[in-house]
Amino acid sequence: MGEITHFVAMPFDLTEDGLVAGEPFKCASPAAAIERAKGFWQVLGHAGAVAFVRVGYPESTTTVLRAFGNVPDDLLRS
Repeated sequence: MGEITHFVAMPFDLTEDGLVAGEPFKCASPAAAIERAKGFWQVLGHAGAVAFVRVGYPESTTTVLRAFGNVPDDLLRS
């Protein structure tokens, strides 16, 4: 059986408590996740957004594809 792969875009909003993650949005491809994240940031006015790919289940690895605007620093560390 092959590995499960999810492409996800997730917005972040700035609150009194700092950056808070919004609802993740599953996408069909890496390009779609990047475009959705860019739209969250540029068009919908979120503080930032990130596009990432998650591979595997139940053990998984997550790789950030692109980040836009303000996102938590721990997401960007390798």
